[in-house]
Amino acid sequence: MDVDAAFDSTLVQYHPAGVTALRPLANPPNPWATSEVEYLEGEAPSAKLEVYEDHTRGILAHNDSPDVGFDWSVNPYRGCFHACAYCLSGDTRVLMADGLTRALRDVRAGDRVVGTRLDGDERSLVPTPVLAHWASVKPALRVALDDGTALVASAEHRFLTARGWRHVAEVGPRRPHLVPGDRILGGGALTQAPADTPAYRRGYVCGVVRGDALFPEVRSARSRRARARLRSPQLAATVGAVGGPSGEPRGRAREYLGDVGLAGVRALSEWPDEAPVDWCRGFLAGLFDAEGSYDGASLRVSGHDERTLLETVRCLGRLGFDGVLERGERSCAVSLGGGAGEHVRFFRATGAVVGGGRAFQGHVLRAEASPRVVAVEPLRASLPMFDVTTGTGDFIAEGVVAHNCYARPSHEYLSFGAGTDFDRKIVVKPRAAELLREAFDDPKWKGDNVVFSGVTDCYQPLEASYRITRACLEVCAEYRNPCGVISKSALVERDIDVMQELTRTARFSIMVSVPFWDEGKARAIEPFVTTPARRVRAIERLARAGITVGVMVAPIIPGLNDEDMPDVLKAAREAGATRAGTVLLRLPGPVKDVFEERVRAAMPLRADRIIRRIKETRGGKMYDARYGVRGTGEGVYAETIARLFEQTCAKLGLNAQERYAHAGPTTFRRPRGQIALF
Repeated sequence: MDVDAAFDSTLVQYHPAGVTALRPLANPPNPWATSEVEYLEGEAPSAKLEVYEDHTRGILAHNDSPDVGFDWSVNPYRGCFHACAYCLSGDTRVLMADGLTRALRDVRAGDRVVGTRLDGDERSLVPTPVLAHWASVKPALRVALDDGTALVASAEHRFLTARGWRHVAEVGPRRPHLVPGDRILGGGALTQAPADTPAYRRGYVCGVVRGDALFPEVRSARSRRARARLRSPQLAATVGAVGGPSGEPRGRAREYLGDVGLAGVRALSEWPDEAPVDWCRGFLAGLFDAEGSYDGASLRVSGHDERTLLETVRCLGRLGFDGVLERGERSCAVSLGGGAGEHVRFFRATGAVVGGGRAFQGHVLRAEASPRVVAVEPLRASLPMFDVTTGTGDFIAEGVVAHNCYARPSHEYLSFGAGTDFDRKIVVKPRAAELLREAFDDPKWKGDNVVFSGVTDCYQPLEASYRITRACLEVCAEYRNPCGVISKSALVERDIDVMQELTRTARFSIMVSVPFWDEGKARAIEPFVTTPARRVRAIERLARAGITVGVMVAPIIPGLNDEDMPDVLKAAREAGATRAGTVLLRLPGPVKDVFEERVRAAMPLRADRIIRRIKETRGGKMYDARYGVRGTGEGVYAETIARLFEQTCAKLGLNAQERYAHAGPTTFRRPRGQIALF
């Protein structure tokens, strides 16, 4: 889709409650014509500013990343005027945290899916929340894998291969893409869920009845009395009296018994001569739901009736599984071989609902067990494409690891670019304060710390006109909810009164970002942000007002501003800062190309040194996405930066540990007059 074409028509964005139209405002507020213009030093940018409204129905974003010191954030804006799209087809099946799958078009923010976590050299599967859901229209390509899977995706979408992240097709110089023979990490094709046929239902009820755990009335199937009960209406009454939602084993059994009727109940004591595959799927699901166990490492079904277990082995074989009968002195068991990949396939193939959500947890992805790319072919058509943002930055699509991005890359979900579009096409959330109030009124909200913002600057120039961040802080003050702010703008001074109220009644802190001390370097990298000296004056005003304030020397760009760190910390401490933090420059996805292009244009004589130093801290690459490393880097140069920061903080008496955390019980209180249900 042509990015510019999006501005001539409605751009559609998908959200949990449905579809929201993003339309450019005919006459957006002018951030340069405000009383705060004195804070925005330098010349106004010449590029056109385009503002879009986003009327989502949720404002709190949850963070699961161990690299970030807060769990909840509010992002009133997307894109950033301070100037410092990966998509898949809608029918792509996504592995959910409960072990089932859902079409990508139907996934919503707040759902939990399966992502990955890198531990040392091993990448394992973990549950992760969906933070956002996006849609666009893009030219489509088909990626065929040797396990029979076909993925329909845009050229820009990335998958994790044994050689690292690869785009589907070539999208620019130095942008690696898939080629035949690449292994895409994952457990392989997601087996289709079983069809809900009469044979499946009969098999499920049979499996439940023959299990020992769910219905103790039929535990001793070897006795004549128990066999008689299998042929009587008493079983139907027994199952009918058992409660439970329809999605749980007891509810399913009750529902299915109503379908098979008395004749079906009588037939449960007899094995079909030629059991259809659907019956085998249902039998395995019912038996496992009643008597199975799964601990993430082994999948077993135990029992006393050897005939039942032999039938279990036979049904597993019909579905292509390796079932092993283990005989003991007092009981027998059937175990499923093949490892975690087969466990996931078992839950998908049978529809068992007990334990499916644990089938993937901790499963380590192996390149040798992952499918290979057979071909990548253009479909000669533009199709609706969808993507999600997750807490881990990835998700499992059709059994393989697919990528999503953060900040600049997230702009591509709106069919905007990660480069100049991120700076000039800003999405605002005018209902943010209203949505935050609704979130605080939810009985589930317990008053956790909230940070403004987790993605882009909440005090960028448009805030001078919209005042969205201020309105959100006023809601936090009304509810005495602990919160914090991260910003590089002196516009924060406007809201000192609200911050003082939060300091008195709740817990509040603000971190002012000052990555440079040399004004020339600051202007080259951050052309439309207040000068370093002006930001330090903002720290001074905040501190004098009794507000807890710190300094973020971030991002640290190796070879450029690491040498500025001691001067920034010293100036901030003298201004009244009591804490400090730092983060190494992160360049995920297309951001590294944007950064390199700009640094070469702004600092042509120094660019090669900067790029070389960045790679020294990233193992020879421009970026390393591993948790615990992506914010700090590794190697001698990264360790030198870390020691310089720690030693300078210690010398100045700055607390370098507590950047965002608020210790102690929450101060959160709902205002008087709220309905007394909480």
